[in-house]
Amino acid sequence: MMIQRKKLTIFTDAKDNITVHELKKRIACIIKVPPHDQQLYYKDELMVETKTLLDCGLSSNIAKAQSPATIGLALRMENGEFEQLEMIPYSSPPDLPYVMKNQETNGQEPPM
Repeated sequence: MMIQRKKLTIFTDAKDNITVHELKKRIACIIKVPPHDQQLYYKDELMVETKTLLDCGLSSNIAKAQSPATIGLALRMENGEFEQLEMIPYSSPPDLPYVMKNQETNGQEPPM
């Protein structure tokens, strides 16, 4: 799973039978924010603490290591309200330079 909050990204592995609260406890160990001060979102919907990840639509078929499911994280602010969910996507790498593209074919022109 990929948990995102603003520019922060956390990658973690979790079984689909754990509860959302258990996932929050794992996150708490990493970012030092208690579970009650966290809100998790999947597909823009708030995840209910008592439900399992599978109940929320997250299974091993959806969340794979090579293409993890993205979960949004919002934290409680000092005024007691939760911040607006904000996830900043990764930037895309530039295209390979022409010279490097030729190396993929060992410098030979592809057959016609």
